[in-house]
Amino acid sequence: MAARFHILIPDAQYPDDSDVERGVAGALCTFETYRAGKAGAPADACGRCDGMLVWHEAPMDAATIARLERCLVIVRCGVGYDHIDLQAAGTAGIPVCNTPDYGTAEVADHAIALLLALKRGLPTYHDALRADAVRGFDCFAPPLVRRLGGAMLGILGLGRIGTATALRAKAFGLEVQAYDPYVPRGQEIALGVRRVDRLDDLLATSDVLSLHAPLTEETRGMIGAAALRAMPSHAILINTARGAIVDLDALYEALRQGWIAGAGLDVLPAEPPDPAHPLLRTYGEDPDWLRGRLIVTPHAAWWSPESQTDARRLSAETLVAYLRDGHLRNCVNGDVLRHRRPLPGA
Repeated sequence: MAARFHILIPDAQYPDDSDVERGVAGALCTFETYRAGKAGAPADACGRCDGMLVWHEAPMDAATIARLERCLVIVRCGVGYDHIDLQAAGTAGIPVCNTPDYGTAEVADHAIALLLALKRGLPTYHDALRADAVRGFDCFAPPLVRRLGGAMLGILGLGRIGTATALRAKAFGLEVQAYDPYVPRGQEIALGVRRVDRLDDLLATSDVLSLHAPLTEETRGMIGAAALRAMPSHAILINTARGAIVDLDALYEALRQGWIAGAGLDVLPAEPPDPAHPLLRTYGEDPDWLRGRLIVTPHAAWWSPESQTDARRLSAETLVAYLRDGHLRNCVNGDVLRHRRPLPGA
C-alpha cells in the first residue's frame, strides 16, 4: 500500500534516517529528513510536505509557513514553540502541536544539579585541583557554599518541570515557594509548597530562584534589572527554561555589581551565544570576581539518549494520530486556528 503522507523534518537532531519516526508511522508516511539547522529545509521540500516534525533550529516564520502549500499539521519535537509563528500557521489552517511529555525528569535534574554545583562549590574545587593538586586543596575556596537545608527555593512556573523541580528540592531539605498565576489554586497544597501571589514577593524572599516558565510576551525579559535588584544579594538564579526570559545585560551587571551572588544558565537568548557579549566574554576570562559564581551549559538540560528517543517517538505519535485519525492533541495555536485544512478522506 502506498504511503498517504509525506513528512518533512528540516532540522533533525539525530544521525539516523528517522528510524524512530518511521517505526511509529509504518506504511502511512514517507520521510524527508534534513539537518539544515537555522537554514531550514529547501523551499521545494516545504511545498511538497503533508506534515512537519520540527525541532528548535529551523525558522518557522510567516515566510516559511507560506511555503507549506499542502501541510496539514506541524508538530514541535519538544516543549517550547516560541520560534513558530502560531498566528501565521493558524491563518493558513495548520494546527501546531508540541510534545510536552518528554524530558521532564532531565530538566528538573539539571536545575537541581546547577543549584548543587554552585551551592557546594563543585566547579571551583574541580578547576583548582586540576590546576594544582597541592595549592588547590582548599575547601574554603568556593564563594557560594551554604547549607541547603532550610534555604528557600522560589519556583517561577509550577507546570510539569517546575513541579518536578520542587519535589526534588524538598528531598534535599529546601523550603519551596512558587509563583504561577495560571495554575489553579490548591495545586500548591497537593505538592506541599507555599503559593506566592506576587512576583515581587517571590523575588524578595527566595534564596534560589529557578525559572520554569514558557517564553511569551509576558515572560520575555521578565528577569531584568528591576527583578535582579529585588532579589537578595546572596541569591542564586537558575534558568533551564528559555534564555530570553532573562536580560543577559542586566544579569552581567547583577553579578558584577553584586546584586545577586550567582547564576546557573542552561539557556541563553541566542544559541550558540555571541562570545563577545560581556557576560560570556568575562565567563571565558574567568576573573577572580566571577569565579565560582556562574555556570553555563549548552541547552543540555533536556538531553539524555532516553529523552531524545521519547521526544522523537511522542512527536511522531502526535503526528500520526492527527493524520490517520483526525485526533488533535497538544495543540498550541487553537485560539487562532479558525479552520483546518481538510484531511484526505475526511
